Amino acid sequence: MNREQWSSKLGFILAAAGSAVGLGNIWRFSYVVGTEGGAAFVLLYLVIISLIGYPLLTTEIAIGRKTQRNPVGAFKALAPNSPWWLVGGMGVLAGFVILSFYSIVAGWSLAYTAKAITGFDATADFTGMFVGHITSLWPPIIWHAIFMALTIGIIASGVVNGIQRASKILMPALFIIILILVVRGLTLPGAGAGVSFFLSPDFSEVTSKTFLRAIGQSFFTLSLGMGALITYGSYLKREDNISDSAAWIVGIDTAVALLAGFAIFPAVFALGFEPGSGAGLAFMTLPAVFASMPFGTLFGFMFFFLLAIAALTSAISLLEVVVAWIVDEKGWSRTKAAFTLGGIIFLTGLPPTLGFSVLSDIKFLGMDILDTYDFFASDVMLPLGGLLTAVFAAHVWKTKNAIEEINSPKGVISFGNWYTVLVGYIIPIAIAIVMIVGIYDKVIK
Repeated sequence: MNREQWSSKLGFILAAAGSAVGLGNIWRFSYVVGTEGGAAFVLLYLVIISLIGYPLLTTEIAIGRKTQRNPVGAFKALAPNSPWWLVGGMGVLAGFVILSFYSIVAGWSLAYTAKAITGFDATADFTGMFVGHITSLWPPIIWHAIFMALTIGIIASGVVNGIQRASKILMPALFIIILILVVRGLTLPGAGAGVSFFLSPDFSEVTSKTFLRAIGQSFFTLSLGMGALITYGSYLKREDNISDSAAWIVGIDTAVALLAGFAIFPAVFALGFEPGSGAGLAFMTLPAVFASMPFGTLFGFMFFFLLAIAALTSAISLLEVVVAWIVDEKGWSRTKAAFTLGGIIFLTGLPPTLGFSVLSDIKFLGMDILDTYDFFASDVMLPLGGLLTAVFAAHVWKTKNAIEEINSPKGVISFGNWYTVLVGYIIPIAIAIVMIVGIYDKVIK
């Protein structure tokens, strides 16, 4: 069976950047910046995403292109007759679990896009509105189903006609919308306080928690450890350089996160709201911001539509990981795999969807069902997968072979001995610390 390939280097970059750009860049990045003191966190995040995120992302792409296989098949090809394929299997499982609850939050974005069409009333109880939505029975299920249907449709259409075509439309649209929102935020009276919060670091705010959250955010936003970049790399042509493409992917991902900050914080400060409102920043604070803003209906609609686009570009990479595995390993057709697995993922997402309503009394380790899914996927499987991928590349595949693959053909950025130190030692240790601290904070502390 001939394996599909990206029709162009640009198609790969946009698709892989779409995988990285998601709710983490706009929703999660903004509220973490807000709660971690602003610019000091941003600066620390930029350093970490360069030293940890970029090398590991490049490694995953190289493994995919070298083997031309899904995550499970890739580890089998490079380390036959060994248990290393379980690392790829964990990535497939992580993609499955993450999409089952990611689709729920993405469904909230679609629901708020629809709400924004009629405008937000400045006198409304936005906290009550959000709580009312997630604790109702059918609306969250319906929006979850709509979002999964969109994701399945794109994946069923194929690598070029589905993923690449959608990315070429959605990524430029995302940038246009976010730039419009940046201009609107920066031109509001009093926006300077938000710009200062975002750009003027106060290192007295930095703690060990800030450092750990910066590592976690860089890992989360680049879709590392879940096999998405291995899968996308497997469709990459031999003549396309890896290191330069990876730099573009990291650059686009980081640009979206920074632009989101410039779109959100000037508006939040200009209209007198609290930037440290946490995870509710997007769904409880920002509707109030838009309700108080001239032309708020238009900009509210654009923001939540932007959030939905970002969610979709990441969701298609999550489903592609699972679909590529069953197509490669079991010989299913892409259409059968997309609809079957997408349907199962939708059903798997029903418990966390209902975890705020009819299943609200069910708790695991003191967490509701959605947080439990998130904990095991994001705090356990993803960092463990990333750590083991780094160890595998350095000590099993060997950095000499990894560097040869990355540098073939040579690009502007050339990998050398520094890669051995980073991937062989620094990155695994850093990820291990994040994982251990995260588990301690949520389970033991």
